[in-house]
Amino acid sequence: MKATIFLSLLLTGIFSQAQSLRTELENIIRGKKATVGVAVHKLDGSFNMEINGKTRQPMQSVFKFHIALAVLDAVDKGNLELDQEIIIAEKDLLKNTWSPIRNKYPHGNISLPLMEIIRYTVAESDNNGCDLLLRLIGGTDVVQRFMDDKGITDFSIKANEEEMHRDWNVQYSNYTTARSMNQVLKKFALGKMISPESTHFLMNVMLNTQTGLNKIKEQLPPGTPVAHKTGSSGKNAAGLTGAENDAGIITLPSGEQYTLSVFVSDSMESDTVNCRLISDLSKKVWQHFSGN
Repeated sequence: MKATIFLSLLLTGIFSQAQSLRTELENIIRGKKATVGVAVHKLDGSFNMEINGKTRQPMQSVFKFHIALAVLDAVDKGNLELDQEIIIAEKDLLKNTWSPIRNKYPHGNISLPLMEIIRYTVAESDNNGCDLLLRLIGGTDVVQRFMDDKGITDFSIKANEEEMHRDWNVQYSNYTTARSMNQVLKKFALGKMISPESTHFLMNVMLNTQTGLNKIKEQLPPGTPVAHKTGSSGKNAAGLTGAENDAGIITLPSGEQYTLSVFVSDSMESDTVNCRLISDLSKKVWQHFSGN
């Protein structure tokens, strides 16, 4: 009887905490001309909170995390090797796209180890690197099958970066939900997506992400471990932002970890407002868990 009462009080307390955080996050979101999806989950399962968590939203470059997982699965199976050299021709380096690889090697005709292309693709969000990886494993269908096999729902990948750059609306065929994204991040962090060696490698890559430093990471204490992947569509001619996203695994001073996914879609707010929104939501979640 006492155990039942204790469990009831514990669950009531957890629900109350989640509701309190939800109210604070909703206050930040209120009035924004955008669809905002948020999911917060502790890795130990003790806390779950979502706002529009089941709403399908375009991923943009967040999908490079899923692609990297599928590539590393091929490495785990022995079909690829992290240190194998990949030849990059000049024709592989499209001009009208974000590409640190192209900026460094404008004429191509080089070879880079697979691990370096993954780093460029995830940590620096290189679009040419992304499409190179997709061609290497056989296209977006391979990524979709991998996610399906791992039990990841509400996830769709149909187009590569080149295809998204040709048609604004194509980005909507690559979608996820905040809940689904947290599901992938949690399984990844717990070693349920790829091998321990590949998990360690990709986690380090994500901890050194160079893009979107004005999003989840911006207002957290310096040195906070944040393994994340960002995504951004820019604006179309009508001033609409298709996607401004960030999703990651954050480690508290106590060593506890939580996943946070924030997707801002179909926004008429400025780029500054969209990014600050993600930053403010992240700060509030941190304060809630750290008691700071």
